Amino acid sequence: MIKGILKKYWGYDEFRPMQQEIISSALAGKDTLALMPTGGGKSVCFQVPAMAREGICLVVSPLIALMKDQVQNLGSKGIKALAVYSGMTYSQIDAALDNAIYGDYKFLYVSPERLHTGIFRERVKKMDINFLVVDEAHCISQWGYDFRPAYLEISRIKELINDVPVIALTATATKSVAEDIMRILNFSEPNVISSGFERNNLSYVVRNVDDKFGNMLKICNGVPGTGIVYVRERKRCEEISSFLRQNGITADFYHAGLSKELRNAKQDSWIKGQTRVIVATNAFGMGIDKPDVRFVIHYDMPDSLEAYFQEAGRGGRDGKRSYATMLWNSTDISRLRQIHTISFPDIQYIKEIYQKVFIYLNIPYEEGKESVNKFNLVEFSKKYSLNSVSAYYAIKYLEQEGYWELTDELDNPSRIMFAVGRDELYKVQIDNPALDSFIKSILRIYTALFSRLTPIDEEYIARVTMDSPAGVKEKLKQLSGLRIIKYIPKVRTPLIIMNYERLVESNLYISQKRYRERKDLYQKRIESIISYVKEDSVCRSRMLIDYFGQEVKDECGICDVCIRNRNNSNFSSRQLAVRKHILELLGKNGRMKIGQIETIAADEYKFYLQVLREMIDNGEVSANGEYIERK
Repeated sequence: MIKGILKKYWGYDEFRPMQQEIISSALAGKDTLALMPTGGGKSVCFQVPAMAREGICLVVSPLIALMKDQVQNLGSKGIKALAVYSGMTYSQIDAALDNAIYGDYKFLYVSPERLHTGIFRERVKKMDINFLVVDEAHCISQWGYDFRPAYLEISRIKELINDVPVIALTATATKSVAEDIMRILNFSEPNVISSGFERNNLSYVVRNVDDKFGNMLKICNGVPGTGIVYVRERKRCEEISSFLRQNGITADFYHAGLSKELRNAKQDSWIKGQTRVIVATNAFGMGIDKPDVRFVIHYDMPDSLEAYFQEAGRGGRDGKRSYATMLWNSTDISRLRQIHTISFPDIQYIKEIYQKVFIYLNIPYEEGKESVNKFNLVEFSKKYSLNSVSAYYAIKYLEQEGYWELTDELDNPSRIMFAVGRDELYKVQIDNPALDSFIKSILRIYTALFSRLTPIDEEYIARVTMDSPAGVKEKLKQLSGLRIIKYIPKVRTPLIIMNYERLVESNLYISQKRYRERKDLYQKRIESIISYVKEDSVCRSRMLIDYFGQEVKDECGICDVCIRNRNNSNFSSRQLAVRKHILELLGKNGRMKIGQIETIAADEYKFYLQVLREMIDNGEVSANGEYIERK
């Protein structure tokens, strides 16, 4: 049955390793924690069993963009799916939840922040839910590298939905985090299924270099195929992609500061192979299924092995040889330790930022719960003469404490509301016949325009009215100028969503113990990745797998350490082979140019030079200007 579903909707004849075991566990009614590396096919592990049962599958996912992609992908397969997330209006959420109850939908994707809202908790009781899925499940553990306090609401939701089986999925859980996930989600019994973290085709390489630009360019020129270059800062994305283009490589940049349309266009161009290398922040890659990525370069060191493993794992999903290269130097290590320091402002400063945010948003004490507010960090910092970096980390710490949620930049739709009553509007339509049909069209398309600001889509209005988007915007501006409507054009900005009303200073609690524990844990993560890059004798794959508490069978044999160790063990035989080759190159004349060795030796050039120096020291040959001569 499940293979039939796989074939019908996904077009595959067979499951990937461990997918069938995870699906069978879920269908047997067992709470299941699936540990699968990036690209292992996590979605199939819950989508197939959900299709095999009556009812709708509730999926908790932390990324809005990923939810939208999943809904779109399912729709393209003829499977009906919905999503509810931060930034949607009440009426949009209301309609989506009604469809989840009364429509024939199979999947409802929900952001964790929506779980505690009254409207969701009431409606979820009426849904016929078959599975509760927790994607990126490491977010539920405060010891996970990307803790989201809203994930803690999931265990409370279980009580409202008849305790259906849970499928939790993650690619980056250490042993302690995996145990924490099962404890918080109240698993009936421990049940972890791992597909194994080994990537036999992925060669991990670490290089300590000063010239990162030059080394990156060598990799791009030396490894055929598509690649990703990860950097920390948005500005650096543009600089590096420009450098690569100047050197003949089709490259582009990607970060969260770009509009959705532009991000999609850049992503599509890369997926189709029109762009060979994408230079991106960590905003890129989640949910993107491109199997033929031949190299992933980390230009900057990430701040945890969890992040590195997930990003590097986007290479070689087709099973063919690929390379994950980390470029680093002492500056990276200093920067990481500096980030650790500034990531944890003192508690009193965090409390001051809490109050300043509410003041900035004009929200009085005991108000603001569940409000959605546009938030400009630069403007906020400038208004109160704050260091924007310190303010940002204070805001993010308060997010970890569950007080609010700060989104990435989102495209907030245009909104309109009539500023006049129906009788007055009728007079306007008589006096302005040119606008009459336009006003009637808007009233037909959208409801509640007289009671609240309503999100609109100018392009959709243009299609309905057979106008251009520019023409629609002009008419809306005209109506706004006549004070007939209030028109707020689309704006791209982050949002801050308040989970609770504003508290007075004495009621704002931040645990000093939890603060110290988080700070210490973050330092351990940073030190782990520093140890990883400095280590030059242990297999890279072994180090990574061991970090996640998985059993390590064999060394990978293809990372830089394994290759170096293998070469060193064969050093004497290689020396003899290279010595013999150099003597052969000298030939009957007993003379050759040194430059010939670089051409012939290629990747082993340094080793050839090393053997050549020994031959000179031993008196077998001599160096005479640009020539080598046999003695």
